[in-house]
Amino acid sequence: MDGNDIAAGKCPVMHGANTSLNTTVMDWWPSALNLDILHQHDTKTNPMDPDFDYGEAVKGLDFEAVKADVKALMTDSQDWWPADWGHYGGLMIRLAWHSAGSYRLADGRGGGGAGNIRFAPLNSWPDNGNLDKARRLLWPVKKKYGNKLSWADLILLAGTMAYESMGLKTFGFAFGRTDIWHPEKDTYWGAEREWLAPSDTRYGDVSKPETMENPLAAVQMGLIYVNPEGVNGNPDPLATGAQVRETFARMAMNDEETAALTAGGHTVGKAHGNGDAAALGAEPEGAPLENQGLGWMNPHMDGKATNAVTSGVEGAWTTNPTKWDMGYFDLLFGYDWELTKSPAGANQWRPIDIKEEDMPVDATDPTKRVMPMMTDADMAMKVDPIYREICEKFIADPAYFDDCFARAWFKLTHRDMGPNTRYVGPDAPTEVLVWQDPVPAGSTGYDVDAVKADIAAAGLSVADMVATAWDSARTFRQSDYRGGANGARIRLAPQKDWDGNEPARLAKVLAALEPIAAKHGASVADVIVLAGNVGVEQAIKAAGFDVAVPFAPGRGDATDEMTDAASFDVLEPLADGYRNWVKKDYAVTPEELMLDRTQLMGLTAREMTVLIGGMRVMGTNHGGTAHGVFTDTVGALTTDFFVTLTDMAYKWVPMGDGTYEIRDRKTGAAKFTATRVDLVFGSNSILRAYAEVYAQDDNKEKFVKDFVAAWTKVMTADRYDLA
Repeated sequence: MDGNDIAAGKCPVMHGANTSLNTTVMDWWPSALNLDILHQHDTKTNPMDPDFDYGEAVKGLDFEAVKADVKALMTDSQDWWPADWGHYGGLMIRLAWHSAGSYRLADGRGGGGAGNIRFAPLNSWPDNGNLDKARRLLWPVKKKYGNKLSWADLILLAGTMAYESMGLKTFGFAFGRTDIWHPEKDTYWGAEREWLAPSDTRYGDVSKPETMENPLAAVQMGLIYVNPEGVNGNPDPLATGAQVRETFARMAMNDEETAALTAGGHTVGKAHGNGDAAALGAEPEGAPLENQGLGWMNPHMDGKATNAVTSGVEGAWTTNPTKWDMGYFDLLFGYDWELTKSPAGANQWRPIDIKEEDMPVDATDPTKRVMPMMTDADMAMKVDPIYREICEKFIADPAYFDDCFARAWFKLTHRDMGPNTRYVGPDAPTEVLVWQDPVPAGSTGYDVDAVKADIAAAGLSVADMVATAWDSARTFRQSDYRGGANGARIRLAPQKDWDGNEPARLAKVLAALEPIAAKHGASVADVIVLAGNVGVEQAIKAAGFDVAVPFAPGRGDATDEMTDAASFDVLEPLADGYRNWVKKDYAVTPEELMLDRTQLMGLTAREMTVLIGGMRVMGTNHGGTAHGVFTDTVGALTTDFFVTLTDMAYKWVPMGDGTYEIRDRKTGAAKFTATRVDLVFGSNSILRAYAEVYAQDDNKEKFVKDFVAAWTKVMTADRYDLA
């Protein structure tokens, strides 16, 4: 296009390429390594000032005032979205539940800790229908308190205040959740490309719930947990009960917590299906511009709460849906139930020969009484023998039920916040709970230099010291703030026996470090990390530099009694690209497993690159293998990994067993061996760009400093007292 084109009124910008065609790198080259998962929390999307710290800002919040405002909101019904019985409690509880309920134990992802329900796909999941209205109702509160109150905190607070406003004595509430500012679009929610696709697609055998694909917890794409109509929409309370058990276990709940949450969640509020679901508008992400982010618009709402359509199931579970009581059990166990259909055509259960006084009043018209209902999951509480026994225990002791539910609700809404040291606010409970992975405070009064001297004299190799510290710290998950070096749980079951931790080598290193910790009054956790630092400093000196590795004492040592060993099983690494190890062959590649581990640890692609390069030349590979150790001076923190990788004097030859030989182009002589994880830093264009930076002659010292910074980030990731 030239000047004549512009003068003639033709637009000088080429249109269409980015809108009508799929033209992302992954669309053109789907087998390329996609690094997007490492950019989920890119600071470029954050609108807050660089020095803004929500953890500090929220401490200045008027906690009592915001709680009062949220409670007042519950009964301030709006014409544009009328409240059931004039009370938004059920809606706010569902918002909080569905925000927190996406959490899954396997990888710690999901949950309400980051306000992710504000974004796609969660904001448009079928199971989250009309929760967009709940968030808009909360907007005046968010607007008023601004930066001191995150959406993540407000959403979960709303559910807790809803329960309090209806009579429940809650277990407490903690603030401190920091919002994200764009969707975690690379979180794996399932392989389906259709909402509510039959759950068979994510099970090896749908009749065996334990065969559900990991790390998934919900039974179908677009659901938070189970299908309320039954397995694949087919009513069968016993089969549904089995799915409930597996799903809630994957959300970190046991049978008693599951029964309490089901009963307590359905003690208040109602389901909505009094109309034609097909008449609803598109979900928020698919809605037209004029809807301004609202979805599922109902042309037949007519300002009446009774006319709402959400799940398609219709009705309340109890006689008094705005009151915390034992009404759920009264109806479920007080009547026989039969299958029926809602006005929207959904399968649900209704009581046989119910007394009129046991029927709830209409959500809009208090002069009318309407039929209550139960879902298939509710019927499972009565039919499944384990759940029934638990419910009968609750019925016999209402105070016990109240306490069980309050604790389970607190766990549901706080599970992904990590240890209680992250809690903010006057209502944070002081009772220490085992699922919080408690760690006692450690000593800070010992002589760090004296400990380092004893470590250096203990006869351990650089590789042994660095690998042990790494193995202790690499369990950290930024997704739910579990794992990490604090607590030294690497010396306890189950971690001491994990294949990835090389139990024999670990036992040897611990045998050398534990007496040093006892001698100086330091925690074993501190000494493990300090030994890693000693190893890194020795490697730095061997490379010709003098750079100190920062260290802050104060870690504590957890005990077996403080450790829920079963819940730690999910933290076991099945692969560790940093130590060039894969437990077995998996459907995904080792380099993809490396990205997943990197994202969970909260590291960037650059930090991953510098750590891999340093770990290789220090000889920290699992089992002492030589793959990727591209140096003749093992144990020195040099840039040799990157120099070799980018040197065109070599060629890379696949050996047919998943490994490669690095051969001299002229002589054909084999120089080194490598794995896919090693070579991806030369083959992927983004990672190669980083590798080339560190391969430059003028960046040897930069590499050392960058490695130390990334190493320290890993070692202190769980030190919330340092933030």
